[in-house]
Amino acid sequence: MSTRATAVGERTGRARSGRMVRFVLLFALAVLFMLPMYVLLVTGFKPFDEATAARAWLPPQTWSVEGWAAAWQALAPGLRNSVMVAVPSAVLSAVLGSMNGYVMARWRFPGADTVFTLFLFGMFIPYQAVMIPLQQMLVGANMMGGLFPLILAHTVYGIPICTLIFRNYYASIPPALVEAARVDGAGMLRTYASVVLPVSAPAFAVTLIWQFTSAWNDFLFAVFLTGPNSWPVTVQLNNVAGSMVVPYNQQMAAAVLASLPTLVVYLVLGRFFMRGLMAGALKG
Repeated sequence: MSTRATAVGERTGRARSGRMVRFVLLFALAVLFMLPMYVLLVTGFKPFDEATAARAWLPPQTWSVEGWAAAWQALAPGLRNSVMVAVPSAVLSAVLGSMNGYVMARWRFPGADTVFTLFLFGMFIPYQAVMIPLQQMLVGANMMGGLFPLILAHTVYGIPICTLIFRNYYASIPPALVEAARVDGAGMLRTYASVVLPVSAPAFAVTLIWQFTSAWNDFLFAVFLTGPNSWPVTVQLNNVAGSMVVPYNQQMAAAVLASLPTLVVYLVLGRFFMRGLMAGALKG
């Protein structure tokens, strides 16, 4: 009896030691990944004369918000433009991808696999390959300089990945749900609106977060397709620099402000993102 108790105690001790080692390793990795954020924050709160490379790791001797005020003043128009671009482009590409995914998953028309393959090719076309013809097309249509070309570009570029996500998600829906709707006399559109769409929240969570982040972080389309009055926050962030002396406190504060919306989106909606992935949104 004592031998068994000793063995159980040894296993319990090893399990606790293993959990402690994993906890220490995870904590060390978390600290390592948070070091850049620490530098951004402490540098942003430093006055101009303290914001130097030699004092990057040191906390500020005098706490100041002048860098944050200057960064907000410089980025406010870009933040507004980014919201006006990222939100509609994410919503439009998710809605269109949902419709396409439903058709690809449930309507087996002739050439459906070929059409779906062509959609997938759109995921691998780099921005640089279409930049010049896209700009020429928009110039010919007299649509350059505003936010609409940027919304259009991100919506179109987001349709392939959204179609893939929704198509694979809808393929995992039990066919009995769709068949029951057809037995009740519902057509394809009625089935989509009444049966499929209400259970699509996990896939919408994945696509909306994905597309919002992609549109928010875009720089290349923003530079080529918009004018100074329509620059999003990524372009404005690139312009926050001094000509002779670099204002590190302003640059660090601006970097935090520019990344804050996507960080908030992941913190608030991250659990829905993971639920969408686990629900089969990216399963083939």
